[in-house]
Amino acid sequence: MVTVAAGPFLMGTADTRFPADREGPVRSVDVAGFRIAKNLVTNCEFETFVDATSMVTLAEREGWSFVFGGLLPDDFPDTRGVAGTEWWRQVFGADWRHPYGPESDLGELDDHPVVHVTWFEAAAYAAWAGGRLPTEAEWEKAARGGLRQALYAWGDELEPDGAHRCNIWQGTFPSHNTLTDGWFATSPVGSFASNAYGLHDVAGNVWEWQADWFDEGDQRRAMRGGSYLCHESYCNRYRVGARTSNTPDTPSGNIGFRVASDPIPV
Repeated sequence: MVTVAAGPFLMGTADTRFPADREGPVRSVDVAGFRIAKNLVTNCEFETFVDATSMVTLAEREGWSFVFGGLLPDDFPDTRGVAGTEWWRQVFGADWRHPYGPESDLGELDDHPVVHVTWFEAAAYAAWAGGRLPTEAEWEKAARGGLRQALYAWGDELEPDGAHRCNIWQGTFPSHNTLTDGWFATSPVGSFASNAYGLHDVAGNVWEWQADWFDEGDQRRAMRGGSYLCHESYCNRYRVGARTSNTPDTPSGNIGFRVASDPIPV
């Protein structure tokens, strides 16, 4: 984990293309000092937690979760899609141990971020690890890495000097991924360069559950960072000030989390 010092920063954006996301206005937010993990929680780490606590996730209990259709075999039986985002499929047998459906397993995914976990399961892991989920203000301050209102966690260019800095969709979504960033689904944590504070994957790879409700009185929890499915054409929420939400009892194949905590007393 890294320590982020107390102090103000400029939070939010003036971007209005997703008005329902309420990214703005840009405002100064004073944040107490905190610690935050450099990396997303991995499958290997989550397995250690499960072994220690006997946690059974909601996807395991209910017997299904949401999987991106492009990750399913061509001969996979038709399953219910999500209205408006039909690329999401209800897949029986999908859970954190079987991220792409019942015939998949963790295989070589030990160092990939865990997915198919609800907000409650992420919060339980964080507490077990001696921490908590980050607030949106903490996450954004850490993700900005000291940059003032930059578009991305590393600056204002998506691919500086032609280098990919995050795992997002390349090509035409959802029909064709050119894989120019090297990955179709999740990537091992730390595959791309960190920001100035040492944090990896604060753009793309998987969405990150936050401690906060999305809005006062809302029934959804905030999520930050975007995922491997984000694309400029419909969801460029890999911008550091972008946000979205989901109901806390919803697992899917592109939502994970990282741990934060209060600073260690001196």
